[in-house]
Amino acid sequence: MAEVSMCRRRSSSSLSPEEERILIKDIALAAEAKSKEGDTFFLITQRWWQHWIDYVNQEHPDVLEHRPAGIDNSDLIYDAAAAEDTVEIHDTLLEGRDYVLLPQQVWNQLHSWYGGGPTLPRRVISSGPSRSEMAVEVYPLCLQLLLFPKAARSAIRISKKETIGELHKRACEIFDLIPDQVCIWDFYGRKRHALMTDIDKTLDDANIQMDQDILVEVLSLDNGGLSASKGASRTHNTELAQSQSLTSVKELDTAYGTTGVSTRGSSGGLTGLQNLGNTCFMNSAIQCLVHTPEFARYFREDYHQEINWENTLGMRGELALAFGELLRKLWAPGRTPVAPRPFKTKLARFAPQFSGYNQHDSQELLAFLLDGLHEDLNRVKQKPYIKSKDADGRPDEEVADEYWANHIARNDSIIVDGQYKSTLVCPICNKVSVTFDPFMYLSLPLQSTTTRTMTITVFTCNGSALPSTYTVTVPKQGRCRDLIQALSNASSMKHSERLLLVEIQNHMIQRFLEDPLILLSTIKDDDHLAAYKVPKLAKKTKYLQLIHRRKDQGSSDGQITSGWLPYGTPLLLSIPCDDEITRGDIQKMVHTMLSPMLRTESLDHTDISGVSSAIAASNPSGNLHGEACTDSAISNSMNNEMTSSKPVKSLKLPLQLVDESNACIDLSAGEEKVITLPSASSSSILVYTDWSQKLLDKYHTHYLENLPEVFKYGPVTKKARTEPLSLYTCLEAFLREEPLVPEDMWYCPQCKERRQASKKLDLWRLPEVLVIHLKRFLYSRSMKHKLETFVSFPIHDFDLTNYIAHKSNAGHQLYDLYALTNHYGNMGSGHYTAHIKLLDENRWYSFDDSHISPINEDDVKSAAAYVLFYRRVKSEDSFVGNGDLLCGGDNKVVSQK
Repeated sequence: MAEVSMCRRRSSSSLSPEEERILIKDIALAAEAKSKEGDTFFLITQRWWQHWIDYVNQEHPDVLEHRPAGIDNSDLIYDAAAAEDTVEIHDTLLEGRDYVLLPQQVWNQLHSWYGGGPTLPRRVISSGPSRSEMAVEVYPLCLQLLLFPKAARSAIRISKKETIGELHKRACEIFDLIPDQVCIWDFYGRKRHALMTDIDKTLDDANIQMDQDILVEVLSLDNGGLSASKGASRTHNTELAQSQSLTSVKELDTAYGTTGVSTRGSSGGLTGLQNLGNTCFMNSAIQCLVHTPEFARYFREDYHQEINWENTLGMRGELALAFGELLRKLWAPGRTPVAPRPFKTKLARFAPQFSGYNQHDSQELLAFLLDGLHEDLNRVKQKPYIKSKDADGRPDEEVADEYWANHIARNDSIIVDGQYKSTLVCPICNKVSVTFDPFMYLSLPLQSTTTRTMTITVFTCNGSALPSTYTVTVPKQGRCRDLIQALSNASSMKHSERLLLVEIQNHMIQRFLEDPLILLSTIKDDDHLAAYKVPKLAKKTKYLQLIHRRKDQGSSDGQITSGWLPYGTPLLLSIPCDDEITRGDIQKMVHTMLSPMLRTESLDHTDISGVSSAIAASNPSGNLHGEACTDSAISNSMNNEMTSSKPVKSLKLPLQLVDESNACIDLSAGEEKVITLPSASSSSILVYTDWSQKLLDKYHTHYLENLPEVFKYGPVTKKARTEPLSLYTCLEAFLREEPLVPEDMWYCPQCKERRQASKKLDLWRLPEVLVIHLKRFLYSRSMKHKLETFVSFPIHDFDLTNYIAHKSNAGHQLYDLYALTNHYGNMGSGHYTAHIKLLDENRWYSFDDSHISPINEDDVKSAAAYVLFYRRVKSEDSFVGNGDLLCGGDNKVVSQK
């Protein structure tokens, strides 16, 4: 073999590095263009690949001393001496860090030049919900085949896109069985979940997981040996399988027993978790739970008797068992990192949203784990149905205790909730509703201030100024009247003017925000708003909307309306309903609105000088009131030049008015014709202006484009970094009274209607361990943002005494921080770590997947802090809440304000 490899290397030595690079590039591009499901890719070690890349890109191609040796993939596999068909790659490989995937044609060419190996082929499979995405299956399923009743076993690698029929066939080949006498079971968790009879179903569709067991059952025996009979029909086999599958669980456990993890004499806690590929979100959350002292003590003792095997709301004990087994491994003596693959397999089975190897939110995983473990360990076997009563004026203490008693009658485990008081007030009848609800954790907002900044562009209708963009500060829970007042002050509104606020979508006016009581919270950060200065008129008015359209670059020449698409920001003008309006009047109005954007070099052209008369009519003084922007001087000079020019032939703008029948009327002809305004049912008149390239050259139309978002997320300012946000301030923002959002309105029992009530939260009782989630991730309709705000949180003596509404029995509510998760980077490609204090050592450590290192307490605080774990400080006057440990429990829709 070595001789063949040497011959190959000699035969390729005639190619220069540049020639090798070009040839491989051409092969790769051709292969990529034809890639499809079922193709084969090959793993190649990143180390060798980088060596080859450096070789073919060297500046001095005549120097060949650094030519790579034969391909050596030994660092990707466990046993270099194993045969190629039995080679197993390491569990924790990452693409781009450990290996590169090469199309078959590229691998074949490189292998013909350099030789080496071993060869590691992998298939392209379909993935994603629509099965339209292609992915290379680097890790095919590894299944444990368990033969019954003969206690033999064998491991098998098989693609999750293979069928049940193929799995059945290969199992029979491995154990040398007759197919007609064999059935296979989904034996996940050593329990018979399903008889796998649908031979055309894929293993993926059958929800078969990595590293799980498959029970291979022989249906009949012949003199103590395996039967060789093939006479049974498929129907008979199915019936036989069902009748013979009643083998006792004890018998199977005897055949395939498992050993527990001994923790006697353990003083560990510094064992890392291997990253299985974007599983840092899981590792950080697990380490925080594992290092919660009450959790560690509970799961290292005999907790099996508390498992609720019948709870349909839980995972029938499987999640608790998997977590307990992992916790024991992490607390066992030794520092060898643990690969949490069995736990992740269980997690994926019960929470498919966490399957695969994509990045996820560690807080969402934490919420699932707390709730799932609570249900698996719930001591209440039969949950009673209890209908909650309203307070109806009763003392808070009485109502709170009643709600708490009802809650613990259904929820009793090591994981226990906190409780808050929720007060709703109807804005119409002033009906007050008080309830006391459990919470899993406190989810605190980072926008702690009572104000928000909003960016809006203001347009004038009389040609007096260019559009100007203003950023104003308004109350976060304010109304449209607050925004209009702030814009009026910023834009120096005249007494004879008013502002009309609208929302723009797809270059059209989506809605008029005329109601001054509209809540600003209904306006999202990624909305686009515009405001128009219109005169205050005593007469009834309609709005003329000037919609801009531009020729679609992909369309062919045709009629004037074909291929025209809306663009830019519409302009708006108010028109008295009782006045007689001609086509020429609308031409003048539009000329007036567009006049500030007219290019200076166009003023000398005779076909546009008629604009001056329209401006003179609307602004007799000849003065332009420009806004505070760099273009105001240009606007003034344009006006002076225009008012002094002599009227000649006017430019006819290509305007089209939409009448009541949705027909377009050409306004470029028949100036004296009177326009019939739409009926009273319509408040707007639509006029389209079609911008040809010739017309675009005459105006600065960029003022109409790129309408800014209400709030654009960007880098954290210096001010934000130098003035840290306090955790207390975040808590106060969470507890502050505010109106419900329109999508979550409250049904008032007195009004018998849904009302936008005000809501106030108060903390009533706190658990021994308090979990606080900082809401760094914000989701809007079109994008996701991460807030990099630094939050100053106390490590010692986090005092919540003054935030407890239950004053008569509170005492001092002091907490110390013992763990937290951190998130670095952006939402798509970030990384999670954990900072944890080992209480026995009184020392902090950084847990970064498998790497653990000591850190100073001063290094615990950072802008990456995401989920905080606090533990109550024991003192004589501390009020001990009902329950064992954490916030968890039955109520999932809480702490979301």
